[in-house]
Amino acid sequence: MPDFPILLLARDCGLHGLTAKDLAKRVRSGALVRIRHGVYADGAAWRELKDWQKYRLQVRAAGEMFEKPTIFARHSAASVWGVPTIGVSHPVQALTLTNDGGRSRAVVRRHFAAPSGLEVVRREGLLVTSRLRTVLDLAAFTPFAEAVVPLDHVLRPGAAAQLPALSKDDIRAGMGSIYSTTRQRRILAALDFADARSASAGESYSRSLLHLAGFEAPVLQQEFRDEQGLIGYADFYWKRARVVGEFDGEEKYLKPEYLRGRTPSQVVVEEKYREDRIRAIGFTVVRWVWADLMQPGRLERKLAAGGVPRRRARSADFDARNVP
Repeated sequence: MPDFPILLLARDCGLHGLTAKDLAKRVRSGALVRIRHGVYADGAAWRELKDWQKYRLQVRAAGEMFEKPTIFARHSAASVWGVPTIGVSHPVQALTLTNDGGRSRAVVRRHFAAPSGLEVVRREGLLVTSRLRTVLDLAAFTPFAEAVVPLDHVLRPGAAAQLPALSKDDIRAGMGSIYSTTRQRRILAALDFADARSASAGESYSRSLLHLAGFEAPVLQQEFRDEQGLIGYADFYWKRARVVGEFDGEEKYLKPEYLRGRTPSQVVVEEKYREDRIRAIGFTVVRWVWADLMQPGRLERKLAAGGVPRRRARSADFDARNVP
């Protein structure tokens, strides 16, 4: 887990010899950042964080300020579990166990959950919904393309956090009678599409978007070889069109588990050499990054330009040789 900036609570300022005026002055100078009412963090450290890291810190800040026990849920619980989600502007999300409405505030959104059968876990000092309940909630209440991302993730063992993989049967069984028929259909649609072979959130989201755009389903993690031996494994492969698709996430160039002792520049050079070898054996390579996924239509245009085929409509699924 990243080293997050230590939270400074306004109520503890006296312990650090600071006054309210001192806090205001440091916020204006950028030395401190106000995360939420009454909670601050080191400004320089905050600016170094990724968006998902900032969100997790906002969840922790909320946990410091709530006076009553609070169960964090959905995107907030996912951030604590290390389960990836799509988007950076989510409010802090928590549960209310009484269905009387009107519980949400500008910075915290509360969702009703019946207490019966609700599994709650204490993690990183916070109360959160279980990992299974968290991904079920996300699948039930987020769009299909976003719902697939956390499902793909939990189908793989969580090596960094030493968490076991969940099976599709585990997830189906976990639905129980919690969700309406409509929500169950949404969960099952995303779950049926989910695939543990997607190696990152970017790959999962890419796969969902290209499916929604009507492209043929690719082969995942296809092995490629040439006369020198193993070239590597492609994120996406369309055999009929001889097209390889590669998602370039920044983790490939920054995270130690991907770098494996290499510098980012070495990885860039090796990726270029790997792509040249794939092209040399007769394949087209299409590459994209997060910005292509976040801009509507951009990934679709890249894949279409690269020759990725569309799915046939069911009405066109016949043998033309039988037409008189």
